[in-house]
Amino acid sequence: MTAEPETGLGAPRVLPAGDAALTVELGDTVDPVVNRRVLEFDRRLRAAALPGVRESVPTYRSLFVQYDPGAVDFAGLAAALLRLVPPGDVPVEGRRWIFPVCYGGEHGIDLEHVAERHGLTPERVVELHLAAEYRVYMIGFAPGFAYMGGLPEALHTPRRPSPRLRIPANSVAIGGVQAGITSIPIPSGWHLLGRTPARMFDLARGDDAFLLAAGDIVRFERIDAATFAALETDPGPVARRID
Repeated sequence: MTAEPETGLGAPRVLPAGDAALTVELGDTVDPVVNRRVLEFDRRLRAAALPGVRESVPTYRSLFVQYDPGAVDFAGLAAALLRLVPPGDVPVEGRRWIFPVCYGGEHGIDLEHVAERHGLTPERVVELHLAAEYRVYMIGFAPGFAYMGGLPEALHTPRRPSPRLRIPANSVAIGGVQAGITSIPIPSGWHLLGRTPARMFDLARGDDAFLLAAGDIVRFERIDAATFAALETDPGPVARRID
């Protein structure tokens, strides 16, 4: 996929994904207009409660739909879905958040490497990262993992050639043109700039186990290591809603 913001609202494409699922593609770019359209499509599908539809999962540019082939066939479902696709941009955004982040050191072990790669100081990398506003395009790969766009071009960095086998939960990371916040300890080739004390995935929150949702807007604020340690044990909402 290409980087932001190359808007493309082409005709929807319906593709089979096995014998009990399909994908409706609404574009081929990392683009907020395309993503808003995907999220509105998903909302319309859920509201329509079409017979045979079991689950839908929005992505950057498409909607994955799992269905019961005994209740509905591919052609019939495809036709019904196409009638629900928004015709254009949908000016709807999600919630707005501010996340505290401790940059560098043990929490951001790749900060200096990223700085050196781009001919910047670590402090300048942090400044650029803090100045941007990030859009959550999708949740995926691991429970609650937030894939975000909005990374400044000066920080676009290819992923590591050899992924680490395990990185900490709640790491604030970058990979390619994407930014992200991990949710659980996972293998990853992304570069770690810092870590937030906010719990991205917590089953104790029940239906709100995922802190972020697709369409949310995120900004970061810097904290020091002592504040991180204090907030990490805080059972309350460490990330702040500002909408």
